[in-house]
Amino acid sequence: MSKSDSGVKLLPVVEQGCCAPLVAEPLTAEQSVDLAKAFKALGDPVRLRLLSLITSAQGESCVCDLTAAFDLTGPTISHHLKVLREAGLVGSERRGTWVYYWPRTETLSQLSGLLSAPGLVPGS
Repeated sequence: MSKSDSGVKLLPVVEQGCCAPLVAEPLTAEQSVDLAKAFKALGDPVRLRLLSLITSAQGESCVCDLTAAFDLTGPTISHHLKVLREAGLVGSERRGTWVYYWPRTETLSQLSGLLSAPGLVPGS
Protein backbone atom coordinates (compact mmCIF):
# COMPACT_ATOMS: atom_id res chain seq x y z
CA MET A 1 0.00 0.00 0.00
CA SER A 2 1.24 3.46 -0.73
CA LYS A 3 0.31 7.10 -0.52
CA SER A 4 -1.08 7.08 -4.07
CA ASP A 5 -4.42 8.61 -5.01
CA SER A 6 -7.53 6.52 -4.50
CA GLY A 7 -8.97 7.27 -7.92
CA VAL A 8 -11.92 9.20 -6.44
CA LYS A 9 -12.41 12.45 -8.33
CA LEU A 10 -13.08 15.49 -6.20
CA LEU A 11 -15.58 18.21 -7.06
CA PRO A 12 -14.30 21.57 -8.24
CA VAL A 13 -13.19 23.87 -5.45
CA VAL A 14 -15.10 27.11 -4.98
CA GLU A 15 -13.89 30.39 -3.47
CA GLN A 16 -14.55 29.40 0.14
CA GLY A 17 -12.03 26.55 -0.19
CA CYS A 18 -14.56 23.76 -0.36
CA CYS A 19 -16.89 22.28 -2.89
CA ALA A 20 -20.14 23.66 -4.17
CA PRO A 21 -23.04 22.51 -1.99
CA LEU A 22 -25.90 20.58 -3.53
CA VAL A 23 -28.08 23.68 -3.28
CA ALA A 24 -25.67 25.65 -5.51
CA GLU A 25 -25.61 23.33 -8.52
CA PRO A 26 -26.63 19.79 -9.40
CA LEU A 27 -24.04 17.04 -9.55
CA THR A 28 -23.03 15.47 -12.82
CA ALA A 29 -23.59 11.74 -13.29
CA GLU A 30 -19.85 11.09 -12.86
CA GLN A 31 -19.67 13.15 -9.66
CA SER A 32 -22.68 11.28 -8.27
CA VAL A 33 -21.01 7.91 -8.86
CA ASP A 34 -17.73 8.96 -7.24
CA LEU A 35 -19.37 10.60 -4.23
CA ALA A 36 -21.81 7.72 -3.72
CA LYS A 37 -18.80 5.44 -3.10
CA ALA A 38 -17.69 7.62 -0.20
CA PHE A 39 -21.16 7.91 1.30
CA LYS A 40 -21.76 4.18 0.90
CA ALA A 41 -18.50 3.47 2.73
CA LEU A 42 -19.73 5.64 5.60
CA GLY A 43 -23.03 3.73 5.73
CA ASP A 44 -21.49 0.91 7.78
CA PRO A 45 -21.16 1.39 11.56
CA VAL A 46 -17.74 -0.30 11.74
CA ARG A 47 -16.34 1.85 8.92
CA LEU A 48 -17.84 5.00 10.41
CA ARG A 49 -16.22 4.20 13.76
CA LEU A 50 -12.89 3.36 12.08
CA LEU A 51 -12.94 6.70 10.29
CA SER A 52 -13.74 8.42 13.57
CA LEU A 53 -10.79 6.71 15.27
CA ILE A 54 -8.45 7.64 12.44
CA THR A 55 -9.53 11.28 12.20
CA SER A 56 -9.53 11.84 15.96
CA ALA A 57 -5.95 10.52 16.24
CA GLN A 58 -4.71 13.80 14.69
CA GLY A 59 -2.01 12.10 12.70
CA GLU A 60 -1.58 8.51 11.69
CA SER A 61 -3.14 5.39 13.17
CA CYS A 62 -1.53 1.97 13.12
CA VAL A 63 -3.80 -0.88 12.11
CA CYS A 64 -2.62 -2.64 15.27
CA ASP A 65 -4.29 0.07 17.39
CA LEU A 66 -7.44 0.14 15.27
CA THR A 67 -7.96 -3.62 15.48
CA ALA A 68 -7.74 -3.53 19.28
CA ALA A 69 -10.78 -1.22 19.45
CA PHE A 70 -13.13 -3.85 17.96
CA ASP A 71 -14.32 -7.34 18.76
CA LEU A 72 -13.65 -8.34 15.13
CA THR A 73 -10.94 -10.34 13.39
CA GLY A 74 -7.95 -8.65 11.78
CA PRO A 75 -9.04 -9.63 8.26
CA THR A 76 -12.49 -8.09 8.86
CA ILE A 77 -10.95 -4.82 10.03
CA SER A 78 -8.58 -4.89 7.02
CA HIS A 79 -11.55 -5.30 4.69
CA HIS A 80 -13.33 -2.29 6.19
CA LEU A 81 -10.14 -0.21 5.97
CA LYS A 82 -9.76 -1.22 2.32
CA VAL A 83 -13.28 0.03 1.61
CA LEU A 84 -12.51 3.35 3.30
CA ARG A 85 -9.26 3.62 1.32
CA GLU A 86 -10.91 2.81 -2.02
CA ALA A 87 -13.61 5.40 -1.28
CA GLY A 88 -10.88 8.04 -0.84
CA LEU A 89 -11.65 8.63 2.84
CA VAL A 90 -8.29 7.46 4.22
CA GLY A 91 -4.78 7.09 2.91
CA SER A 92 -2.39 4.34 3.95
CA GLU A 93 1.23 3.27 3.89
CA ARG A 94 2.85 -0.05 4.81
CA ARG A 95 5.86 0.18 7.11
CA GLY A 96 7.33 -3.21 7.83
CA THR A 97 4.57 -5.45 9.16
CA TRP A 98 2.12 -2.67 9.96
CA VAL A 99 -0.04 -0.38 7.86
CA TYR A 100 -0.61 3.20 8.98
CA TYR A 101 -3.75 5.19 8.09
CA TRP A 102 -4.55 8.90 8.01
CA PRO A 103 -7.67 10.84 7.02
CA ARG A 104 -7.90 12.26 3.52
CA THR A 105 -9.06 15.66 4.68
CA GLU A 106 -9.73 16.94 1.17
CA THR A 107 -12.35 14.22 0.64
CA LEU A 108 -13.89 14.73 4.07
CA SER A 109 -14.08 18.49 3.48
CA GLN A 110 -15.69 17.89 0.13
CA LEU A 111 -18.38 15.63 1.59
CA SER A 112 -19.04 18.11 4.36
CA GLY A 113 -19.24 21.05 1.95
CA LEU A 114 -21.46 19.14 -0.42
CA LEU A 115 -24.07 18.63 2.28
CA SER A 116 -24.00 22.20 3.58
CA ALA A 117 -27.20 24.02 2.86
CA PRO A 118 -26.68 27.74 3.45
CA GLY A 119 -29.84 29.75 3.14
CA LEU A 120 -32.20 26.80 3.46
CA VAL A 121 -34.76 26.96 6.21
CA PRO A 122 -35.03 23.72 8.24
CA GLY A 123 -38.28 21.88 7.60
CA SER A 124 -39.01 23.69 4.34
